[in-house]
Amino acid sequence: SLVHSYSKSFSGFAAKLTKAETEKLSGHEGVVSVFPSQLRQLHTTRSWDFIGFPQTVARATVESDVIIGMLDTGIWPESQSFNASGYGPPPQKWKGTCQSSSNFTCNNFDSKIIGARFYHAGQDLNDGETISPRDTEGHGTHTASTAAGNIVTHASLLGLAAGTARGGVPSARIAVYKICWTLGCSDVDILAAFDDAISDGVDIISLSVGGAPTDYFQDAIAIGAFHSMKNSILTSNSAGNSGPAAGTVSNVSPWSLSVAASTIDRKFATGVKLGNGRTYVGGSINTYEASRMYGLIYGGDALNRTSGSDSRSCGAGSLDRDLVRGKMVHCDGVSRGDVSGGQEPLAAGATGAIMTTSYTEDDAYPLLLPVSILTDAEGATIVEYINSTSDPTAEIFTTRDFVDNSSAYVIYFSSRGPNPITRDILKPDLTAPGVDILAAWSQATTVTGLPGDNRVVPYNIISGTSMSCPHASAAAAYVKSFHPTWSPAAIKSALMTTAHPLSVPDLPDASPVSRDQNPDAEFAYGAGLINLKKAANPGLIYDAREHDYVEFLCGQGYNATEIKLVTSKAVDCSDVGKKIHAWNLNYPSFTLSGKPEGTVKRVFRRTVTNVGKGHSKYKAKVISSKELKIKVNPKVLRFKDVGETISFRVTVKAKLKQSGIISGVLVWSDGSHKVRSPVVAHTLQ
Repeated sequence: SLVHSYSKSFSGFAAKLTKAETEKLSGHEGVVSVFPSQLRQLHTTRSWDFIGFPQTVARATVESDVIIGMLDTGIWPESQSFNASGYGPPPQKWKGTCQSSSNFTCNNFDSKIIGARFYHAGQDLNDGETISPRDTEGHGTHTASTAAGNIVTHASLLGLAAGTARGGVPSARIAVYKICWTLGCSDVDILAAFDDAISDGVDIISLSVGGAPTDYFQDAIAIGAFHSMKNSILTSNSAGNSGPAAGTVSNVSPWSLSVAASTIDRKFATGVKLGNGRTYVGGSINTYEASRMYGLIYGGDALNRTSGSDSRSCGAGSLDRDLVRGKMVHCDGVSRGDVSGGQEPLAAGATGAIMTTSYTEDDAYPLLLPVSILTDAEGATIVEYINSTSDPTAEIFTTRDFVDNSSAYVIYFSSRGPNPITRDILKPDLTAPGVDILAAWSQATTVTGLPGDNRVVPYNIISGTSMSCPHASAAAAYVKSFHPTWSPAAIKSALMTTAHPLSVPDLPDASPVSRDQNPDAEFAYGAGLINLKKAANPGLIYDAREHDYVEFLCGQGYNATEIKLVTSKAVDCSDVGKKIHAWNLNYPSFTLSGKPEGTVKRVFRRTVTNVGKGHSKYKAKVISSKELKIKVNPKVLRFKDVGETISFRVTVKAKLKQSGIISGVLVWSDGSHKVRSPVVAHTLQ
């Protein structure tokens, strides 16, 4: 019944067990945890310019020695984003391989892709799956090119979002670990990929995959990321696409980076014109050329009476083919998530669909046929028009892209805090571009991947925290290229403390986000929007090593036996000095929680390391509100040398509301660096 044995980087195995066998094994000496393998789900190039990271930015000469391990759906190696040569041999630290396959080879002597593996021990595969590292879904190709794709001019999705596509670290190497298939991504395979990636010698692991948050020792991703951290590898994770509900954030371990998704300044608009001359502008990405006016029918008037369902929103099987064929159909009251590619209108023979919703759709996406998504109010006027004439007609135009200069904000679907596992650790950690991102795509699939779509493209536009995660992975690789000896925590600290603040207008370089857009504040965007240009020179860092996380785990209630089995480190959790509360982990943010309408006070202890100028003086600046009192002691940090550490205390007193969040910020500044940390108080629910 053995499925897989993990032995390279950590100790464990996967096996098929009965319930009785599982219970017996759980109580066996030497076993820290037994948990079922879950199927997890997968959670462009204006984005880099938008966050102030131009193609001409200063780069380290050793960027090509940095290896990003992409755990995803594989890769399309023939893409222009990966097929350039001139890289020279792989870095000497590389110990990986290109797993043999009939349809996939690596030229790892002189290429970007220096290794590729695939895993499918954790699930049965569908017929037609490509058993190789080759990507037939598109997701892995998209994320890999976002992180480390070559510079490719004239990239677009059938003319939309035209420009130069590039990864954040275009000289870096890519190691591919295909863990995801049609049905999802198995924990068994995720852990196997972690085991290999650590042994192979990658520098950063990028994992745009997640599931429901669970106990750290029951979470395959948290376990894999812990062992990565032990080996000086930062794991960059997507925060999840279950927003905007509170407490939905996933991948919340403090030793990994959790990344939310925010907008960029590129938007898409799809015009609609009715037969009476009235025009509308809606969302969606329509690559089809407008041709002429078509007859227009309301979905509610085209009921398939054998379906037993309501046809107003054009649900599956609800439309009468004879009434809809050759016409535009108006679908009313479509719920979020039900705009599923326009499958029902296409199946009914419609030439296009006007869909109306009660929510604001901030992201755009391609569909199977011409579609424009409007508001319910606009939909009501369209129904009036249909009822006012015997021959209603409509036309949907090809989508156009434009620049929107409004501030960045976190998109509705991005999962929100608070951290459901450890309330006093802020998650997500930060946000990065994840909306309407253009990047490379697999040519073994189509734009939507749905039946009826015949558009095969080299670049595609999609959205998700899966897209923001590789932006952060590239940022981590960029910092690593300048500071190869920095720990994962140091790199993470540099990214968080230099992020663009999104809610502090008192700071000159802030980009204020209205509470209407992100009322959940730091629970939406963490420390702020990633800022690569400053991350390589943060001034100060909040560092943490394996022993700090071990003491954190002691403080979380894990016993010495459990911790030793996972970490291989002997620790006495009964020793008060060997355990720390979550709020005293040397984290780059400060979080406290308490009962509704109560007052909570906490003293945080932190230590910063000087990585800026040898002789420097940092002064503390606090921005808060009357409900949040923040005191820092000492208020001035004086450093004599690079690498010197100084400790300080932050006392926070908060008068909590019935629900929600109170925010402030602590800034250490020496005149040239601003080291920012969010201070967050929230109500326990």
